[in-house]
Amino acid sequence: MEDWAEIRRLHRAEKVPIKEISRRLGVARNTVRSALAADRPPKYERRPKGSLVDAVEPQIRAMLKEFPRMPATVIAERIGWTHSITILKDRIRAIRPEYAGIDPADRLIHEPGQATQCDLWFPEVKIPVGHGQAAVLPVLVMTATYSRFISAVMLPSRQAGDLLAGMWQLISAVGAVSKTLVWDRESAIGGTGRVSAPAAAFAGSLATQIRLLPPRDPESKGMVERNNGFLETSFLPGRQFSCPHDFNDQLTDWLPTANRRLVRATGARPVSALEADRAAMTPLPRVAPAVGLSHRVRLGRDYYIRLDGNDYSVDPRMIGRIVDVEASPTQVAVVHDGLDVAVHQRCWAKRAVITDPEHVRIAAELRAEYRLQAAEAARRSRARHHEDGHPVMLRALPDYDALFGSDFDPAGAVQASMPEGAR
Repeated sequence: MEDWAEIRRLHRAEKVPIKEISRRLGVARNTVRSALAADRPPKYERRPKGSLVDAVEPQIRAMLKEFPRMPATVIAERIGWTHSITILKDRIRAIRPEYAGIDPADRLIHEPGQATQCDLWFPEVKIPVGHGQAAVLPVLVMTATYSRFISAVMLPSRQAGDLLAGMWQLISAVGAVSKTLVWDRESAIGGTGRVSAPAAAFAGSLATQIRLLPPRDPESKGMVERNNGFLETSFLPGRQFSCPHDFNDQLTDWLPTANRRLVRATGARPVSALEADRAAMTPLPRVAPAVGLSHRVRLGRDYYIRLDGNDYSVDPRMIGRIVDVEASPTQVAVVHDGLDVAVHQRCWAKRAVITDPEHVRIAAELRAEYRLQAAEAARRSRARHHEDGHPVMLRALPDYDALFGSDFDPAGAVQASMPEGAR
């Protein structure tokens, strides 16, 4: 490289002839001429020797033409590849875009109040949920795209009612809702490619829009995806949780610290940029949207209702009546005609039975009263009396057959010989 630079300097700047340059530097004249003719610095390039994959590349291209997404391991099996899988994968990675196409991801400009990205994060740690059980529970994470403000809360399930209750809790804490809520194809939100009815009702109540992303396109909500990793590496390590509520308490205490960090992309802190973001959002409605789990059922004799795999006791006086079951992530209420007939703390375990001792006491009283009534009814049926007080004889059924002249033959046919007047 130094010789090449010196040759060009001597000849062009000092006007030294080629013969003199050759003598001074001790190189051939043709080397000098080549250096003067080159437009770029010299670069060593090794002549390609070929690869073992060259022989099977036509077979690879034939399979990719028909099945562009076929995995490299399957291609290796089909062509009988016995050499290193690495060089085969490198070649397939290089030629696959010719058949599968390229899906570029654009850089977006995020305006204040325009969008909030939503996703579920599943911490690997198991949380004790009571009744000797522990579970991996979903955490709803929401990120405002302009301010990068993070909100998160752990939920008992991925059902639509629980997801919407979590969204309403986080949106209420911000004080406004962005014009678009970005979701992937979460089953309770839009697993079929269309926004589900509960999610659409929720969006309509808030005057916002839920936008579903194409399948297998996490880049479109990369901001919240990165925050999931941020929570995994910055919040979770070194912590222990006694229950889901303890998890939420610790997360609530930590999030203000996370939202005070300096974001390199914006040069601002989320808690400071949130004011501009919130000013451009839509105000919250006066009436809260319908969220949580709910259904209507007729209460059976065992005076328990089932919700999310658990059984909750209800006032036994409601047996046989229609009751409404309404559940938030923290509470289960059973309502009849606008009155609460049962209120329990929401159990996040499965196959548990939650009983109110007062309901057991009422059931015992109703059972004793029922037995007294049944015994009294039986006594009355054994001693029937006429209105004037004299006992009424209970006549046997064959007496009526004899009275009306009904004769039952052995084959079961009835021959009626009832008198004409009796008919």
